[in-house]
Amino acid sequence: MRIDKFLKNSRLIKRRTLAHEACERGRVKINDKVAKPGSTVKEEDIIELQFGSSTTKIEVVSISEHVSKKESNEMYVILENRK
Repeated sequence: MRIDKFLKNSRLIKRRTLAHEACERGRVKINDKVAKPGSTVKEEDIIELQFGSSTTKIEVVSISEHVSKKESNEMYVILENRK
């Protein structure tokens, strides 16, 4: 699955266009490599998101095309959350 779509489906970022922009600005990394919006995400990948001065590191647990709001937080595990 594309990283921008994963971020939207997991509800880490509200809209896919915002996820796309975050990737283009170099604020998203997959396994310590800067991710492009079309980069592929698979289970067990480590994603690092930078929002302003805070950084969140997550591990991908599952990938799903269609997921409810309740199940969206089951797609990942937060490893680190720095402010």
